[in-house]
Amino acid sequence: MSMELDSKLADDAIQLRAEFDFVRYANCWEDADLLVQALRPGPNKRILSIASSGDNSLALLATGAEVVAADLNAAQLACVELRCAAFRHLEYEQLLAFLGVHASVDRLSTYQRLQQDLTAESKAFWSQREPEITRGIIHIGKFETYFQTFRTRVLPLIHGPKTIARMLQAKTEEERIVFWNETWNNRRWRLLLRVFFSRFLMSRMGRDPEFFRYVEGSIGDQIQKRTRHALCALPTDSNPYLMYIATGNFSNALPRYLQRSNFEKIRDGLDRLTLYHGPIEQAAAVHGEAGFDGYNLSDIFEYVSDSTTQTVYGELVQQANAGARLAYWNAFVPRSCPEQYRDRVKRLTEQSAELFAQDKAFFYGHFELDEVQVPV
Repeated sequence: MSMELDSKLADDAIQLRAEFDFVRYANCWEDADLLVQALRPGPNKRILSIASSGDNSLALLATGAEVVAADLNAAQLACVELRCAAFRHLEYEQLLAFLGVHASVDRLSTYQRLQQDLTAESKAFWSQREPEITRGIIHIGKFETYFQTFRTRVLPLIHGPKTIARMLQAKTEEERIVFWNETWNNRRWRLLLRVFFSRFLMSRMGRDPEFFRYVEGSIGDQIQKRTRHALCALPTDSNPYLMYIATGNFSNALPRYLQRSNFEKIRDGLDRLTLYHGPIEQAAAVHGEAGFDGYNLSDIFEYVSDSTTQTVYGELVQQANAGARLAYWNAFVPRSCPEQYRDRVKRLTEQSAELFAQDKAFFYGHFELDEVQVPV
């Protein structure tokens, strides 16, 4: 790599442009069910995953796979560590109470039991955040606070509690479409959705402004289109992401890693999870001695330029085993397998479209699934 190109990539590095010293995401906002279908993880498979809060890495772990979870943000890794400690030492109902799904009055005392499992860095992080632990750690992210503002200050201006409850009830697709057309999609909904989910407010209240450097077009229009899909085409009573946004918790629509059927699988598999603090391409190089069979890449490519996407993508493919799959989302910036790798990487366009039609995390604009035919 030339010094000029190396300098350009350094200037584009998201870790140099955005802040990574607090919990941005207290939950993973990508659909774990879709991810597991896409990557086909299982015993004897190695998966490299964006850590975020750990939800989807743990969901992948539950399949029997070995998982390396990487993140630029040490605060996010502290979230993963505390989740792992909770899975290791608590019973299922205690886990849900500690994390914040169920009510609890003793989260701090529970934390005292769990902190022995934490690294010094994570222990120092949580020791300064007793109020956050008391609230339940699934509620403490900047993104969750953004949704809380929507739920408490914006949504009541559009619909009352009874209408919101009706929206979350089990209905046929035909009934959901009628409800959308006749009740939910009113003028106030369309106006306030565009305002609240505008680039201006989202970049300040929900995400970092630098995450929008390469965004073009209207964010609000896309959110409106995808919300219609979520409320009409998909069941609303079992969607954990919709449930959290509308009610402030998951209630009975638990994300995959918190479902009872996965509790023991995750607990028994914690020794197969490795955490890495740094860029995911570095994690691939450090832990890629046996190659990887799948990559959960969240939406990392839309934060960076085309040239940086090409470089990072290539470094990941270099550590891929034959048949490895790369799964990633685009929220507002179109990114796909760079042309220079398409002689050895196949875009699974039909399968990605089928999976995206089922995507319960409805604010993304596209889902990409690629398969490595011949490693670099």
